[in-house]
Amino acid sequence: MKHWFVRLFGGFKGILFVLAVGAGLSLHLYTQNVVSQLRDESRALVLFYARMYAHVAETESSEDLSFIFDQIISRTNFPLIQTDTLKNPIGWKGISILPSDTSKAGLKAVRRIIDRLDRGIKPIPVKYSKRTLAYLYYGDSHLIQQLQWLPYVEIGFVALFILIGFFGYANIKRSEQKSIWVGMAKETAHQLGTPISSLMGWIEIMKSGKKTKPGEIYEEMERDLRRLRQVTQRFSQIGSKPDLKKSKIDEPLMQTVEYIGRRAPQVVRRVAIDESYGETTPVPMNPDLFQWAVENVMKNALDAMDKPEGKIQIRSGTTKKIVFVEIEDNGRGIDKGDWKRIFKPGFSTKKRGWGLGLTLAKRIAEDYHGGRLFVKESTPGKGTVMRMEL
Repeated sequence: MKHWFVRLFGGFKGILFVLAVGAGLSLHLYTQNVVSQLRDESRALVLFYARMYAHVAETESSEDLSFIFDQIISRTNFPLIQTDTLKNPIGWKGISILPSDTSKAGLKAVRRIIDRLDRGIKPIPVKYSKRTLAYLYYGDSHLIQQLQWLPYVEIGFVALFILIGFFGYANIKRSEQKSIWVGMAKETAHQLGTPISSLMGWIEIMKSGKKTKPGEIYEEMERDLRRLRQVTQRFSQIGSKPDLKKSKIDEPLMQTVEYIGRRAPQVVRRVAIDESYGETTPVPMNPDLFQWAVENVMKNALDAMDKPEGKIQIRSGTTKKIVFVEIEDNGRGIDKGDWKRIFKPGFSTKKRGWGLGLTLAKRIAEDYHGGRLFVKESTPGKGTVMRMEL
């Protein structure tokens, strides 16, 4: 469902664009409807004035017309110009030329306004006995003009906020990418450092001339070389489509638990690892990446230990065709508000570290294997259960 939605709208930016266009169109249609209603009211008022003008012409009295003009028409805020049958201005209101300005320049300016109004709204003729006495030209009020510009102003503001959002989103992405690159560099150095240091140590022992069993040294050196090869294979697969083969997780999982178990602290505090493996079905998997994800989660559990007697429980099994691995520790736990934040690049509650281990593990589980990695449960001060599903 999520991938279908992203393909349709193009992700975060596409959704913002669709929302902006939808809001703009809705606002434009609503404003046009209001403008149309206001124009109808203005036209009805001008038609009423035209009828009264014709009625006054019939009765040859100007009292009624003066009252209507002074009390109704003059109080409106839309421009109104009255002309004779030759479209020469006779009187006007609501325009930039004063009604008392009958100079040549003033009349010329009024005529230009008449031409502009004529292009926008059809004038209303004042008729008496099928004879046209005058024309009434009118235009949009200031309120209508403001309403017509309102959608564009608001769309401009929405576009500005979206633009700011894009820049902010891009800046966040750049910061995340920078954090990832720094973290990856440090993670590479850390992953390569341990076996390299071990190899250098064995070489120094061999150079010292001390009596040692060559078989044991060669075996340890071979193990370190295998570790180096494994590390290079892991990093070579980041950023490319991994090779997934249907297999069981049992052997890679046990190897990882054994590897972490040999490196678990036993001096300052003891850490016991309890293993409980259930029946698992074969799933599409890349062993190297899977082991890396489990390794990072277990290291995170070790780092969370704050008790003299630490304990990590490893459970695996299959439920509803989903293979799962649960890693439970009795460490410091995670606050509910940080359950999702712990997977973001750079987030770390430790004084040392770069907050990339769980980010990589989540990407391996979800992006590369189509599974999930999440905090199943956690209580501050008691411990955490992390669950990976494939």
